[in-house]
Amino acid sequence: MTNAIRASVPVALTIAGSDSGGGAGIQADLRTFAFHCVHGTSALTCVTSQNTLGVMRVDALPAEAVVAQVQAVVTDIGVQACKTGMLLNRQIIDAVAELVEALSIENLVVDPVMVSRAGAQLIDDDAVTSLRDVLIPKASIVTPNRYEAQLLSNLEINTLDDMRAAAQRIHQLGASAVLVKGGGMQGSLRGVDVWFDGQRLETLRTSSINTLNTHGTGCTLSAAIAANLARSPDRFSAVRLAKDYVTTALKYALNIGQGAGPVGHFFPLLQS
Repeated sequence: MTNAIRASVPVALTIAGSDSGGGAGIQADLRTFAFHCVHGTSALTCVTSQNTLGVMRVDALPAEAVVAQVQAVVTDIGVQACKTGMLLNRQIIDAVAELVEALSIENLVVDPVMVSRAGAQLIDDDAVTSLRDVLIPKASIVTPNRYEAQLLSNLEINTLDDMRAAAQRIHQLGASAVLVKGGGMQGSLRGVDVWFDGQRLETLRTSSINTLNTHGTGCTLSAAIAANLARSPDRFSAVRLAKDYVTTALKYALNIGQGAGPVGHFFPLLQS
């Protein structure tokens, strides 16, 4: 009976940083996994001191500690999908890329946390190079925001055609599929995403939610994609379902703290 239960429960792994405010990072990922009835496991890369107003401090874990966490999970429990978030430095990125290959981790969703939605670079140039050249080529899906897509494609992105061109150029880096996110776009393109998998070029639209409480949307989307991939290997469907989840979570975003609150990961409990 125990083995039958284990075999029937999808497992996903998040390799990311901790958000003390609970809106993004590991905390958001695990809540998202739980919503999708997927058992969530984690490997912490860094500890941040942050709240709804911003990040005050970041402390990295040694790459060896990240490796040990991933090995402990994969060699015992096994995972059907994995997502990466804030990897912070080149040493951790290189170590994770080696683990993906050595442990045959499938359904890898890379959220290339390099540049904030406001355009501020979050990791140094060496880490960006490693992420682009070493980890992204191993991804099933990579999910850059507007500014990350600009950095990866070396293109200026202002229009839908720019997003499409960037998705196709990023695909050439080796990822199986690319989702260029439009959360940082302006006007009618806000929230419009572009998908490219080498053959299929799609524009994905959902209703735009007018809220300032959007903290953790990128983490949540990539975690939802990974959760869906843990349940079914259809990448495009995983993305569409994940977008629907994030859109509804934004409708029930939490108005907490003095700044940008998080999305409502557990929105069924908030519905009146």
